[in-house]
Order: sequence, then structure tokens, then C-alpha cells
Amino acid sequence: MVLIYSNEKNLTLEMLAKGRELADEQGKEVTVVLIGEDEADEYIQHGADKVFVAETDLKNFKVEEYTQMIANIAEKLGSETIMIGSNKDGNELAPRLAAMLNTGCVTGCTDIYFKDGELTTERVVYSGNAIAVEQFTGKPHIMTIPSKLYDPLPADSSRTGEVTKESVDYKTFPSEITNIQVMESEGVNVEAATSIVSCGRGFKNKEDTKMAEELARLLPGETLGCSRPLSADMKWFTEDHWIGLSGHKVKPKVYIAIGISGQIQHIAGMRDSDIIVAINKDPEALIFKSADYGLVGDLYEVLPKLTAAIKEKMA
Repeated sequence: MVLIYSNEKNLTLEMLAKGRELADEQGKEVTVVLIGEDEADEYIQHGADKVFVAETDLKNFKVEEYTQMIANIAEKLGSETIMIGSNKDGNELAPRLAAMLNTGCVTGCTDIYFKDGELTTERVVYSGNAIAVEQFTGKPHIMTIPSKLYDPLPADSSRTGEVTKESVDYKTFPSEITNIQVMESEGVNVEAATSIVSCGRGFKNKEDTKMAEELARLLPGETLGCSRPLSADMKWFTEDHWIGLSGHKVKPKVYIAIGISGQIQHIAGMRDSDIIVAINKDPEALIFKSADYGLVGDLYEVLPKLTAAIKEKMA
């Protein structure tokens, strides 16, 4: 049986699509775990056979207690495969869960499949320079799954499933959450964007990125992204815009990379985009190997002409 948990709804729905595939291949069921929330019907419509709602008085995620609850649920249900969402909380929870259940944990899986009857995972290692292919030697299999890897299954209102609501035993720990401070944001959500215009070190100064902003305004979503140097080093953009292995992973319909060389760390964050357009004056730039369309030229010459052409086409 496949068990799925994340405290992010969209990530749960994405994992549910892959979990459904794995379960069908083995003739198993898929169970989604909810802790302190109750939206069971929606998960059943998107492919879950069962939803286990753990009733608790905890108001916020607390890894020690949550780990115990999920471990107890997994043992109670006889879970063979456990998929945990790879966000801040999930990455803290998964290895603890593996230690508690005395099993292995593979983090940041980019692909999961059965090979010769054994569950096999793939993940990016060495900053994206290699792919590790790994198999489990025991059960349950525990893995963390990043966002934007899978598209949720279409909702089917005719699907039926089993919903279980009950309290789960757990030991309380002396650690406590004293304050939660929401990180300031510019309101940018690159992970949900349908189109992104992304800036790299090809721009000579911050003021020039307004050319990219003008192009972005012509596209659905009007979203600006950037490579690591422009956010982490130069501070031209906040981390909301940072796309890459250590930033945000995105999957827009159109991704336009301007003045970005295409180091593997950046490619790892946007390689799943439907259409990738690259503008760079270096014909040997790595970005062109990942691009569907490439424009070789100085961005200060190409970008205004591209923007003008799109305006004319839209008119």
C-alpha cells in the first residue's frame, strides 16, 4: 500500500498522481494522510482509495509529534511505500520517520519506477552533474518528492473511497513553537507561473532588467525570474524570483532565459518547462543545450526587437 503525506495540498495532489500509477502497477491501494485538516473528498476525487484523517489538538507542524503519528499510521495500515512531500517540513520529517521505522530514505526523487520487481528511484546528485539510481533493501520504502514533477490527475466526482477519522497516539516533546513569522514576499509565485522571463548576469546593471520586465508584461502572468547571482550575490531580486537547484523549481508553459549561461544548478530548476527560449551572445552557452529555441546575440539588441515584434503581433 502507498501512503502519501504533505502539509501542502498541491504537492499532495501531485504525489497522488505518481502514487496512483505505482499502486495500480502492483495492484495496491493509495492512502492520503491528513493531520488536523479535513478535505478528504477532494483527494479521493484525484485518485486516493482511502484518506486517513488524524485528529489532533496540535495547531502547527511539529516534527517530533508528526513523525510519531505518521509512523503509527504507517504501521497500522501496513504501508509498503511512503511518499513525503519535499518541502521544508517534509525534508525534516522523512529521515526521522525512516530512523523510527528502521528503514531507508531517498530524498529529492526525480523519478520512481519498478525495475525487475524492485522499487527504483532516481535523484540528482553532485549539483546536477549526475543521476543516482537507487533501490531499497527493505520496507517500507520512504522517499521525498519535490514539487512540479507530476501533474495532478483530473478530478473525478464519481470516484468513491474510504475516509477514516481517529486520534493517533504520540508522545509530546519539550520543544515548542514560540513564534511564527511569515517571510516577507513581493507577491511573486514563480512556481505557479504560466510564463517566466528570467534574467541572468548578461545584464550589466539592475536598471536594464526593466527591459525584461517590459517583455514579461506582454505574457500571461507577468512573472520575472532570475538566476542565482542576481538574487544571492547582487541582490537585484529577492529570493522569490530565484530559480535553480537552491531556489525555486518551476514548470511554466514558456520560459525565456535572457543572459543566463545555463549552469546545471539553474537548469535543474527550469528543465521541465514546456518551451524554453534562450537569448545569449555566446553561441557555446550551455543554456542552448536545454533550449527549444535559441537566439544568439547581444541581449541589448535582441530583447528590444523581440519585445517590439511581440507587441506588433499582438496588435
